[in-house]
Amino acid sequence: MNTLAKNSQKLSTLEKVGFGTGDMALNVVISSMMLLITFFYTDIYGLRTEHLALLFVVVKVIGAVADLAMGQVTDRFTSRLGRYRPWLLWLCVPYGVSVFFVFTTPAWGYDAKLVWAYGTYILMTLMTAGVGIPYISLISGLTSDPQERLSANGYRLFFAKIGAFMVTIIVPLLAEEWGKGSAAAGYQAAMAVMAVMGVALFLFCVFSTTERVIHVVERQSLLEQFTLLMRNDQWLILCGVCVTGTIGYVVRGSVAIYYATYYLGLGPKMVSAFLSAGVAAAILSMVASTWITKSYCKVKLFRYTQLGVALISVLMYVAIKPGDAVLAFILYFALSFVVDLHAPVFWSAIAETIDYGQVKTGKRVSGFAFGGISVCQKAGMAVAGGMVGLLLTYFQYVPNQAQTPLALSGIALMLTVIPGFFHFLMGALMFKYRITDSYYGDVKSDMRKLGFAAT
Repeated sequence: MNTLAKNSQKLSTLEKVGFGTGDMALNVVISSMMLLITFFYTDIYGLRTEHLALLFVVVKVIGAVADLAMGQVTDRFTSRLGRYRPWLLWLCVPYGVSVFFVFTTPAWGYDAKLVWAYGTYILMTLMTAGVGIPYISLISGLTSDPQERLSANGYRLFFAKIGAFMVTIIVPLLAEEWGKGSAAAGYQAAMAVMAVMGVALFLFCVFSTTERVIHVVERQSLLEQFTLLMRNDQWLILCGVCVTGTIGYVVRGSVAIYYATYYLGLGPKMVSAFLSAGVAAAILSMVASTWITKSYCKVKLFRYTQLGVALISVLMYVAIKPGDAVLAFILYFALSFVVDLHAPVFWSAIAETIDYGQVKTGKRVSGFAFGGISVCQKAGMAVAGGMVGLLLTYFQYVPNQAQTPLALSGIALMLTVIPGFFHFLMGALMFKYRITDSYYGDVKSDMRKLGFAAT
């Protein structure tokens, strides 16, 4: 694969904002799946926890296959809009409709509702792959400048957290206001608003960005691409980091609403405030990360923040007792701030490992590399979703009633120590990662010498 450049590699503020709004649109699903869907399915939709575990695993396996397929499609297609943006334009409306369907609760018997849950969740997963893979790949088409990528990913993750913030605040409050006693109707109406917002944001992303770096793809078999990626040791490290980190994020995010409701004993508005405190901390973290990495090694920041998350998680479990809301807000805010300091680094690192692999092997694997990371994310979500369902069953959680001491202890563990362990593994893996800014400068120099990179 050769790389051609159009115009300057610098991105305007508008373009960075436009790129960021794409992830805000995507986070209508991601945040809902991490913060709301488990609670929605158990306490509102009415699924049993043991069925929930299997649903999450099956859907994420299908999603992983869809991600790989979409990665291949984006490698083989281009248009006047570029390689990635056309898919956001074409699939944003089906994506929004699928989100609405997932949060629709039909007045059917249990078995029929289970079938509906499978069908709509699978549809949404396919549509999310259709827009998600092109979107996470888009940064490689916007610029080849590592600092511009890091800056753009800072904007991206800032807007992603704004989207999550809106989901955590608007959805529960609108569901309560519009539901008029029916939580199911309220969630359907609230998520309809989120779906429309997601469609509009994707359209803004399409028309405010420009794909100036054009990758000329050499046709390679799936086996050849897979073999090349298996030789890319730095990409493999990111895969491990993605799986372990996603497990931590999803387990903690899925149980946060249970923790606030049952462990802390908060009402709906304070539950929304608790979830929003975590998102607000993450928004500030995006800003802080971009500022810190201007003068501090981004790889070291990644390593030590995740180890710090493990320590804060243990502290939360030990220090916070049922009903201790003030301390819970403080430590949850601190944890949410520290855990996301690595995020802009991770998403900019993917493109850098692709360049590293091209220098190492002589061939570029892009679509499969981005798709593979998304597969790892889906794998982490599948493991986490299965864990959440099984752990809720094991700890004898029963919806909509006072919980036993066993259930409360289990909910606390699922918010703190269990995800903290996976973040510890995430930080430990990053000690094997070596593509710092100075190292990547050498990679780009080698690419120019080999005729791979744009000048």
